[in-house]
Amino acid sequence: MSVADLPSSAAMRLVTADPDRRQASAGWLMSAPALALMLTILIAPVLLALMLSFTDYSLGNPSFNWVGWDNYERIFTRSTYTKMLSATFTYVITVVPLSVGLGLGAALLIQSLTRGAAIYKAVYFLPVMATLLAMTIVWQLMLHPSIGVINRGLEGLCAMPFTRGLLSLSFLGLSPEATWFGRVCTEGAPLWLGDRDYAIWVVCFIGIWQGFGFNMVLYLAGLTGVSRELYAAAEMDGARSYWERFRLVTWPALGPTTVFVVTITCIRAFQAFDTVEALFSPGGGPGKSVYVMMFAIYDKGVTQNLMGIGAAITVLFLIFVMILTLIQRWITERKVHYT
Repeated sequence: MSVADLPSSAAMRLVTADPDRRQASAGWLMSAPALALMLTILIAPVLLALMLSFTDYSLGNPSFNWVGWDNYERIFTRSTYTKMLSATFTYVITVVPLSVGLGLGAALLIQSLTRGAAIYKAVYFLPVMATLLAMTIVWQLMLHPSIGVINRGLEGLCAMPFTRGLLSLSFLGLSPEATWFGRVCTEGAPLWLGDRDYAIWVVCFIGIWQGFGFNMVLYLAGLTGVSRELYAAAEMDGARSYWERFRLVTWPALGPTTVFVVTITCIRAFQAFDTVEALFSPGGGPGKSVYVMMFAIYDKGVTQNLMGIGAAITVLFLIFVMILTLIQRWITERKVHYT
């Protein structure tokens, strides 16, 4: 049967369907290189890591054994990996809110300045531009137990009776051991990099110092999109103070920017590695107190050649990143205010 023998409507569908199929085929053909590249670079490594996480494979061994869920069971039961999870989430929970808050505060401060804004931008953004591995030398000198600037400064404050009494709260009748500064004056300055009680907080401080400048730039970009007319309308409605204008106009308008900044900062916090590697390698710090997830992947997968457990930690990291991405997408689509 030819096209001429078909009813007119069926003939028309057959004639129009053939070009559509050719166009679809051409589209798939043109996108094939991009799909192959995505499969090779993104999907294949994830599938390989997922497969290796169920094995005891070590690089160079000709064979391996399937161990099932043993690697994941170790992560949640062995003390080394519970310390890893504790250090990772301590770092994330500390660094994310503080670096986001400081970034927002710095952006609002710079926006309100009429002079010197460029200087403040450069100063705040300097930690982002600086190579962290090079800056760790400076941090090591500053935190040195005997010649470091921080401990020398604490010793100087302890040597002055007024500052010692003020900072140790001895004027309230407290004993020297009741406050942190009093213990520093009586027992000596802390070993910032050698004490398990301080090491993780040193890493957190460096993470905040390095990250808030990047968040400041993102918030400055978001502030440029806030219309001046909204502030004028809010002022006409009675929003006279700076706090009222921030609460009613600035903060809602920065909703999309805040969601993006928080998500990116969380992912970067989970990726913390170079500070720990530079200051505490090998071992992950005193008592593995700074044994964060990315350092554990490097330590197990590269240093100890335990590819199976390293792949399991990698899969766990990818799950956390996926969860954060899905949360960002859900908030962006449903809860964020757009102007």
